[in-house]
Amino acid sequence: MNSMELKYGCNPNQKPARVYMADGSDLPVAVLNGRPGYINLLDALNGWQLVSELKRATGKPAATSFKHVSPAGAAIGLPLSPVEAKIYWVADMGELSPLASAYARARGADRMSSFGDFISLSDPCDLDTAKLIHREVSDGVIAPGYSEEALELLQTKKKGNYCVLQIDPSYVPDPVEHKQVFGVTFEQGRNNVVIDEKMFTNIVTKNKELPKDKQDDMAIAMITLKYTQSNSVCYVKGGQAIGIGAGQQSRIHCTRLAGSKADNWWLRQSPQVLNLPFRDDIRRVDKDNAIDLYMGDEYEDVLADGKWQNIFTEQPPVFTREEKKAWLLKNTDVVLGSDAFFPFGDNIERAFRSGVRYVAEPGGSVRDDNVIEAADGHDMVMCFTGLRLFHH
Repeated sequence: MNSMELKYGCNPNQKPARVYMADGSDLPVAVLNGRPGYINLLDALNGWQLVSELKRATGKPAATSFKHVSPAGAAIGLPLSPVEAKIYWVADMGELSPLASAYARARGADRMSSFGDFISLSDPCDLDTAKLIHREVSDGVIAPGYSEEALELLQTKKKGNYCVLQIDPSYVPDPVEHKQVFGVTFEQGRNNVVIDEKMFTNIVTKNKELPKDKQDDMAIAMITLKYTQSNSVCYVKGGQAIGIGAGQQSRIHCTRLAGSKADNWWLRQSPQVLNLPFRDDIRRVDKDNAIDLYMGDEYEDVLADGKWQNIFTEQPPVFTREEKKAWLLKNTDVVLGSDAFFPFGDNIERAFRSGVRYVAEPGGSVRDDNVIEAADGHDMVMCFTGLRLFHH
């Protein structure tokens, strides 16, 4: 199939809409179920590139959760700890396959942002992963294949309308890409740069101890940033993105946004959150919303009299600022990646408060010395990659 008609473009008033191959070849995507939308396909094609590169870089299955053309989370298939299984709401599913673990991590990093996501999987979707997808609020999934049982289950989601796409993993796009803005056609070479451990050899700080697992986390950060709307910053720990700040005009705002998401990921593992006394009839999505409010400054929205009774069996204590600070100090050895250079040391100072110990950024700022000095002040390991990764 060379062309696919779409219901509409980004918005319902934008018609007609379609995707097609300008060179007359077949589309590399087949629709196995449902009907994809314009934004669905943008998310699917960006997400597929991300997970296929993660798989090549790490050798492990990978998954990403996309919303509005940026990843809300990305991860490789490492086993979940009991705490991770609990905060990702998969503790009842038993031992997961590596691919299902990758999606649980990608979805779980920022469950608020992943609500209604489009999923990309590096490997054929197995039944474990399909079961996990089936229970979440999601718009669709793209993968290089599906087991018979997985496809049958996914075809029952959303009253049979769930979007299931299959990508041809052997497809290689033209090295030159085009897009139109306001009737003007832009042309550029595709960003085919390969991100691997060789990119992290230029260590510019006094501390030069960079373990192999942190190199893998740096690769995850930079590959994720390669497909995130710029400006963007990504925090990674243990094989998964834990905070992504996308599309901000100021880099410090990216660092703060991603850092606050990483902080929330860690706060969800605290005893105060793990032991919240939810009522049995509260859905996962409502638990996610309640947890987000409970950890934030607007905690009275769930703890006030007349409100907590709708969510909890008893009124939880306030999670105080001092308690949160004490817990956040326990988050260490986090990796930070940036799609462009840090112009000021304030980014390093903010990253340090979220447990960052390892940094990968392009370098090349006139204030590189200031940024290196800030990193040395916290005994960080910082690499200059020499590569900018803007994506628009």
